[in-house]
Amino acid sequence: MVKILKPYYIYIISFLFIIINSVLIINEFYYLSVIPFVLVIVYMAFFSFENLMWFVVFFTPLSLNLEELAIGGVGMYLPTEPLMFGIMILFFFKLIYQSKSNVKVLYHPVTIVILINLCWILITSIFSSMPTVSFKFLLSRLWFVVCFYFIGIQLFQKVSNYKKFFLAYIIPLTGIIIYAVLRLASYNFAKQPAHWVMEPFYKDHTSYGAILAMYIPILFIFLKNKFSLTNKVLIWLMLFVFIVGVIMSYTRAAWVSLALALVLYYIYTYKVKFKYLFALGITGLLILLFSWNTLMTIVSKNNQDSSGKLSEHVESISNVSSDASNLERLNRWNSAWRMFLDRPVFGWGPGTYVFQYAPFQLSKDKTIISTNAGANGNAHSEYIGPLAESGLFGLLSFLAIVIVVFYKGSTLYHRLPKGELKQVVLFTLLGLFTYVIHGMLNNYLDTDKASVPFWGFIALIVAIDIYHSDQKNEKLLKPESE
Repeated sequence: MVKILKPYYIYIISFLFIIINSVLIINEFYYLSVIPFVLVIVYMAFFSFENLMWFVVFFTPLSLNLEELAIGGVGMYLPTEPLMFGIMILFFFKLIYQSKSNVKVLYHPVTIVILINLCWILITSIFSSMPTVSFKFLLSRLWFVVCFYFIGIQLFQKVSNYKKFFLAYIIPLTGIIIYAVLRLASYNFAKQPAHWVMEPFYKDHTSYGAILAMYIPILFIFLKNKFSLTNKVLIWLMLFVFIVGVIMSYTRAAWVSLALALVLYYIYTYKVKFKYLFALGITGLLILLFSWNTLMTIVSKNNQDSSGKLSEHVESISNVSSDASNLERLNRWNSAWRMFLDRPVFGWGPGTYVFQYAPFQLSKDKTIISTNAGANGNAHSEYIGPLAESGLFGLLSFLAIVIVVFYKGSTLYHRLPKGELKQVVLFTLLGLFTYVIHGMLNNYLDTDKASVPFWGFIALIVAIDIYHSDQKNEKLLKPESE
C-alpha cells in the first residue's frame, strides 16, 4: 500500500496536467500537449541515446516542413531537425567534457575530406552575399553530418545496428509509398497527380523517387541474410512495394540511377579492373567528342514530352527541345554557370542560389515554368549548385567526398572475405551510388529526407572500414541470441 501511495505526486501532477490541457484545447491552445513528448525526448537523450537516434531516423520519412504547414517562413522539418540540433549540441558538449576523440575516425580519409568541405562552407559563408542564409545552411549541414556521420560511426561500432538503421527508415517509407500509390490509383495512375500524391511527406516526386532508389539496393541486403521464411516474404513484399513506388513516381532520374547501379553491381561482382573501366571511359568520351554534332542533331529532333505512358516518359529523358522540365533544368544550370563566372572563388554563398539566380537567366533560356521567385527547386544539381554558391573549390571539395568514399568503399569491398559484411558494403555503395547519379540532375542534401541516408550510408562504410574490416564475418555477425 505504501509503495502504491509513494509516488502520489506523479498522479496529482498528471491529473492536473490533463485538466489544464483539456481546458486549453477547448480554447484552441494546443502547445501544452507537446510537453509529454518533450519529456520523453529529454529522457531518451540522457538515458537511451541510441533509441533516440533510431527515433529520429524513423520519423525522417514522416517529417513535415514548417513552411508547408504555413506556420511561418521557417524552412525546418519537424520533429527531426530540432532533435538533430539538440543532439549536435550534446555531441559538442561531450567532446569538450571528454577532451579526446577517436583518432582512427578523425584521420580517416573520408573524415578529412568532409571536414575540408565544412571548413570551405564556413569560409564562403563569411564572404557570402547573404550571410544569414549561408550560416543557416552551414548549421543545418553540421547537424546532418554530426548526427549521421560522426555519431553514426559510433553507433555502427556495433555492426548489427546497420539493420536497425535501415529498417527504421524503410518501414515508415513503405507506409508512405502505399499511401502515395493508393492516392495515385484514385486518379487512375495519371502522371500529373504523381507529382504531388506523396505530399505532405515529400515535397515532390523527384525527391521521393530519389530516396526510393537509394533504398531498393538496401533491401537486397536483407534478402541475402539468413531470415525465416516469414521475414523473407515480408522483405520481398517491401521490395515489390518500392519497385512499384519508384515506377509510379515518374522520376526519370531515379530510373536512370537504378539502371546505372545495376551496371555497377556487375562491375563489382565480376571484379572488372579499373584499367579496363578507364579505357572504356576514355573510348566513350572520344566517341562522344567526335560524334557530338550528330548526337545533338538527333537529340534536337526528339519532341517527346514527359508523359503518363511509361515508354514515352523514358523517351522524354533526352528531349531538350520541348520538354519543359528538361529545358528548365538547363536554364538553372546555365544560370549557375554565369553565377560562377561572376564569383569563381568564394561564390555567392552556401544556400543563396535560389535567391540570386534570377538576374542570371537569359530570355532565350527561360521556359513556361521559369520563375524569378526560386520556385520549383534550386540549381537542380549537387555539383553545379556548390559551383555557384561556393566557387570552384566548393565543387571540388564535394567531389572529393564522393571520390574518396567510393575509393575506400571499393577497396574495402574487395578486401573483405565473402559473407554478410561484404554484401552490406556492396549494396550500401550501390544505394549511395543512386544518389550520386541522381545528384547530377537534382539536389536534396539540404533536407533531412536525403541527408539522413546519405551521411548514414557513408558512416556505415567508414565504421566497417575502421572497426570491422580485419575481423571474420562469421565471428562478427553471430546472432545476438548466441
